[in-house]
Amino acid sequence: MIVCVGLATRDTLYRLPEFPDPDGRVIATERTVAGGGPAATAAVAIAKLGVPVRFVGIVDEDLPGVETVRIPGRMVESTILVHGADRSIITEQPPSFRCPPDALAGAEWVHVDHVGYPAVRTSAPLSVDGGFPIPDLDLSRIDLYAPPADLDDGRRAKLTVVTRGGDGCTAYTEDGELTVPGYPVDDMVSTLGAGDVFHGALLAAFARGLELQPALEKANAAAALSCRALDGRSAIPTWEELP
Repeated sequence: MIVCVGLATRDTLYRLPEFPDPDGRVIATERTVAGGGPAATAAVAIAKLGVPVRFVGIVDEDLPGVETVRIPGRMVESTILVHGADRSIITEQPPSFRCPPDALAGAEWVHVDHVGYPAVRTSAPLSVDGGFPIPDLDLSRIDLYAPPADLDDGRRAKLTVVTRGGDGCTAYTEDGELTVPGYPVDDMVSTLGAGDVFHGALLAAFARGLELQPALEKANAAAALSCRALDGRSAIPTWEELP
């Protein structure tokens, strides 16, 4: 069982031919409403890849295949404008909460984002999504830290995996570093949520018993294939679809 703790959002996404100018108007070519949030999307990816997963957070929607512990509160709403590989996000300040200790029962891994990190206290292996700055981040208690390249400040946990978008990722361990190239996708629509899918897929691969390099290869492929849709979830592949 992998337990994901943190942010879930309801996203309204617009695909645009161009971003609007100030006081301008643009007609969207596509609109969709979908679930988002780093920890919640990671949980959905883990479930899609066939590994038992539980999500803990403020959420009022169903997460397919995910056991859910719902924290009272109002779910965060976001509006996302997508043009090519670029996007603009309008969102809300997420409320903080405390994760009930019994919600972590049986956890093989606990995965958190910037909302989940201050909410948990656990002795289980801890994975941290570094996609947003986290105040008071203590890398000494982290087993897996995964920041994107633009937020990588050189600090390292027991295992640090720096994601580099289409260029793949680099893992840093006590034994050195390992770079795994990205997985090419011809029909990319949006990269929204790809990093969250990567994090979930990497943990799912570890849970399935893969060693570091093949786990990174699976995670790169899962993240890339998830970019075939406007939202961050509907194109997440199954384990059988991964190369």
